[in-house]
Amino acid sequence: MAHRTEPDRSKIESIRRSGDRPTLKTISELSGFAVQTVSRALSDAPDISSKTKETVRKIADQIGYIPNRAGVRLRTGRTNVIALVLSTEDDILSLMSRLISSVASGLRETVYHLVVTPNYPDDDPLKAIRYIVQNKTADAIILNQIQPEDQRVKYLMEQNFPFVTHGRTIWAEEHSYFDFDNFAFGQLAIENLAQRGRKSVLLIAPPPDQNYAIEIVEGAKTAAKNCGIELEIANKIDSDGHRQKIRSYVAQRVNQPPKFDAILSASPNATMAAVAGLEDSGQAIGEFFDVYSKETVSILDLFRPGILTIQEDVTKAGRFLANAAVSAAKGDCVAPIQKLDRPCSVIGDT
Repeated sequence: MAHRTEPDRSKIESIRRSGDRPTLKTISELSGFAVQTVSRALSDAPDISSKTKETVRKIADQIGYIPNRAGVRLRTGRTNVIALVLSTEDDILSLMSRLISSVASGLRETVYHLVVTPNYPDDDPLKAIRYIVQNKTADAIILNQIQPEDQRVKYLMEQNFPFVTHGRTIWAEEHSYFDFDNFAFGQLAIENLAQRGRKSVLLIAPPPDQNYAIEIVEGAKTAAKNCGIELEIANKIDSDGHRQKIRSYVAQRVNQPPKFDAILSASPNATMAAVAGLEDSGQAIGEFFDVYSKETVSILDLFRPGILTIQEDVTKAGRFLANAAVSAAKGDCVAPIQKLDRPCSVIGDT
């Protein structure tokens, strides 16, 4: 069957108006390619030319073709699904929505569909993972909120199930990941504060069971020792905690000895709550006090000019995770695909 460079537009319009569900055979008839070629083109088979894939996908989009996942699974054993497992905890600054958006963007030109699977804080963390693996509802999994000895990662490695993590574990050399260099963030933040003449810093760190919390604390401690800064790790609160609790803690602590002249926060959410607490106590950001934060959404300068920030690029993370998950799902990974993104800029008054 000779393929056509441009399908008959009248036939495409007729198919759209008919209400019938388009099939591989429909695309075959419009393109001139054999049904098997159409199927392999839509599956991103390596032996099909990019020009053929582009033609087939264009026609599929024009006629509204949607693959029958059950049929694909029966024929290939694949679901063409990437599962992103996310916490259901409150996310005021939409970090999770940006991660979802960037992962979806990374999958846009592939045959894979994104399915977001909720992970409830009061549930067994393995529950959602076991369901996906045992029922084969996805071809690969993306995980975040990684712990050093994350049992989900251990389980997936034991099951030899494709996955990638947003963060690192103690087994990081053995699996694909994208991570922000949080040790460097903690170190750079303290060094910058020391350059600004600060002597005593209160650190609002992430939950201590998270790997990035350990990295931030160790980086900050290392720099504090080298710079002669007194570093206090806030107790009873963390950067993922309730905003009112963080606000109350800072308001009570700021006027108690030993006094501090800077706050270092691991999230914009905690930073805004901490600034509110600071102002409740009668103090503010200015000549004698600095607030320094990691930022994932450009909003803190609108909240209070003068907050010092380092950007963590969630869009870059999501797209990398999507590409790594696809490679894992397709079995293309000869070695783990890994990226450590290093902080490189400070935003705010200098």
